[in-house]
Amino acid sequence: MSTPLGSEAPDVSGVGVGEILRGVTSDLGKLVNQEVELAKLEVRQEAKKAGKIAGAFGGAGVAGYFAALFLSLTVMFALAAWFDSLTWAALAVGVVYAIVAAVLVARARAQAKSLNPVPEQTVQTLKEDKEWLKTRNS
Repeated sequence: MSTPLGSEAPDVSGVGVGEILRGVTSDLGKLVNQEVELAKLEVRQEAKKAGKIAGAFGGAGVAGYFAALFLSLTVMFALAAWFDSLTWAALAVGVVYAIVAAVLVARARAQAKSLNPVPEQTVQTLKEDKEWLKTRNS
């Protein structure tokens, strides 16, 4: 039977079953607590990343709204003088903004896909712990 990290098996002669079970239970409790802390850390990191992305979307949205409002009015009135129709000018500006909105949504979706809500490191260490327990019990 192999032991973790190449260490030798502990000498348990003269130790009662109850004491061994207490030790195993204590070690298992520590292991579970460590895994929970690791999961919390990973989830916190991803939530922080998501918050930054949301803040960037929000800030860009507010600034973009005001810029688009005043620039679109300027373009609309300039086109109205050229088309001799405020209606056609407003429609042209609206179509341009529809295209811009489609591009921005596509970019936002691509960024949102980079978020990973699964704590990968925790999942990996849990698999390693499971394998270690299997080798220890065999």
